[in-house]
Amino acid sequence: MREASSLVLSARLQAAGAHVRAYDPVAEEQAAKLIRGVQMASSAEEAIAGADAVVLVTEWPEFKALDLAETAAMMRGSLLVDGRNFLDPDAARAAGLTYEAVGRPSVEGQR
Repeated sequence: MREASSLVLSARLQAAGAHVRAYDPVAEEQAAKLIRGVQMASSAEEAIAGADAVVLVTEWPEFKALDLAETAAMMRGSLLVDGRNFLDPDAARAAGLTYEAVGRPSVEGQR
């Protein structure tokens, strides 16, 4: 957890003025101790609700099981950044999300 990308990412987002809400189904207790200024959510849905953007930086199975249409409906914005190339880009776009993945080219016209 000490070297998790989420630590650096949350700090950078906060430095840029973002309000960060996070959820980790496995390492929540450790994360809460290491990540300062971040609101820890009790579920993925709580973390997603009202978000301008969602950034996925882990590969826990429960995130693969998320209903992407419901995810899009819960969000205020539509940006989903998949830092692990874990989700199906076509399914995310079909759900109305603007899907971006690290190391994967954007598909113009399908955002």
